[in-house]
Amino acid sequence: MANITALYTGLCALLIIYLAARVVQFRRTKRVGIGTGNDRFNEIRVRVHANAVEYTPIALLLLLAAELGGLSAIWLHTFGVLFVVSRALHAYGLTAGKGGTHMGRFWGTLISWVVILVLAVINIVKAVIAL
Repeated sequence: MANITALYTGLCALLIIYLAARVVQFRRTKRVGIGTGNDRFNEIRVRVHANAVEYTPIALLLLLAAELGGLSAIWLHTFGVLFVVSRALHAYGLTAGKGGTHMGRFWGTLISWVVILVLAVINIVKAVIAL
């Protein structure tokens, strides 16, 4: 079973819904049906949500493959926690930063990339060894 991946999939889903709700709340308040209404802050909210949606599927697929491949629970939890925290950092940093520059955005992006890269390498190595 893939219980560990299920945990982090659920947490990521909650984060994505929260980020989507922020966009919907803004659109309802400003009566913007589609797009951002040329509002810079809403553009940022839309990008924060979209960025989470772009990165999360590949990270979770890699985590699932690693779990099904037998990676130890401690590593799975380490990568899962790091990824969820990195996405929250990114969301906060991009929203809080002026002009998109904020340490939360930087660290959120960096940690997300590292988790994805390390899981990719782990899965590739396991697959090659199994050949």
